[in-house]
Amino acid sequence: MAEHLASIFGTEKDRVNCPFYFKIGACRHGDRCSRLHTKPSISPTLLLSNMYQRPDSITPGVDAQGLPIDPKKMQEHFEDFYEDLFEELNKHGEIESLNICDNLADHMVGNVYVQFREEEHASKALKALTGRFYAGRPIIVDFSPVTDFREATCRQYEEDACNRGGYCNFMHLKRISRELRRQLFGRQRRRHSRSRSRSRSPYRHRSYEERSHGSRSHSRRHDDDEYRESQSRRRKTSSPSRRRGRSRSPGGRRVRSPVREGSEERRAKIEQWNREKEEADRAGNVAAAGSDSRTDNGYTH
Repeated sequence: MAEHLASIFGTEKDRVNCPFYFKIGACRHGDRCSRLHTKPSISPTLLLSNMYQRPDSITPGVDAQGLPIDPKKMQEHFEDFYEDLFEELNKHGEIESLNICDNLADHMVGNVYVQFREEEHASKALKALTGRFYAGRPIIVDFSPVTDFREATCRQYEEDACNRGGYCNFMHLKRISRELRRQLFGRQRRRHSRSRSRSRSPYRHRSYEERSHGSRSHSRRHDDDEYRESQSRRRKTSSPSRRRGRSRSPGGRRVRSPVREGSEERRAKIEQWNREKEEADRAGNVAAAGSDSRTDNGYTH
């Protein structure tokens, strides 16, 4: 059952979760939708709702004064907005894609989708943009479940064959020129490649296999070093001069530990020491008396 629910999640067969919200991050029914719109707590993609304001937002192809707008001017206006937004978002992390809807339906008009390389970059941008304004309008930003824009994009629009026009429920993504794309994303790649080369250690650039092989080779080298060290210690301790805890004197003779004597032997030695001390004292007294007699005879008065 769980496998079946997982296989149909976000599809038309899913009767609980809204497939359009899962694919596009927006639903024309809004809060009145009969299915759930589960907002992700973290995502690499941010949705900036209704942020881009077309010059012909009231009437397509006509400005607020009712005058026709040159398509080139409209493209310049769009690319100025795209570049300005790209540079601002790029401060928070590397951008994988920046897509802006050309749809006219209320739930999709002017929607901006930015997909960062890392989720933490998207989270950083979300905190920075919350509560800010652009062109006098508040920025409405939130995490989006959209991660595959191929599934969210109208294929017929890419082939210039969509008969629903701006009210299609799939994304009609507005295009920028190749020169601008090359300029923005090329500059970003150079900037972030330099920052990654400075901030990341070589260990982070290696793949899992390289790290695992590297760690094994390091452990082998460590084991070899320990083996050589233990062998050298073994040779030192097993040398003739250190075998079985014995040591040799500098002359090469073996130094034996003194043998403990018995109580009778110790008493005999003490008596001998006492006799030798008494004899030495008597001999010293005799010598002192002889010197005194010689000294008295030599004095003159």
